[in-house]
Amino acid sequence: MIIFGTKGYIYQLAILTLVCGHCGNPSAHTLRKRVTKFTLFFVPLFPFSTKYATQCTFCGAEQQITSEQAEQLQLQGAGGGQDFRGGQPGGHVQQPGQHPYQR
Repeated sequence: MIIFGTKGYIYQLAILTLVCGHCGNPSAHTLRKRVTKFTLFFVPLFPFSTKYATQCTFCGAEQQITSEQAEQLQLQGAGGGQDFRGGQPGGHVQQPGQHPYQR
């Protein structure tokens, strides 16, 4: 007797502020990666499906995106940690050689 099947894994890659295409609100969206793996005797062996999606935290609408779009959004999210008050979150500009928690 051979037991085989699939198992799904969801990875949250980033949280981004975007305008929702469904409700039109500028809100946080989660960028998720869904990987489906083939299992043999309940042991995941290899992935055979990878999909990317964004989900609006305001209305819950989910939109499938391509892997290229997901990479672009991840890069946007990594560089988006700055705000309008001066470089670092919270408005404090870190001086060279200064510990990040000292003011």
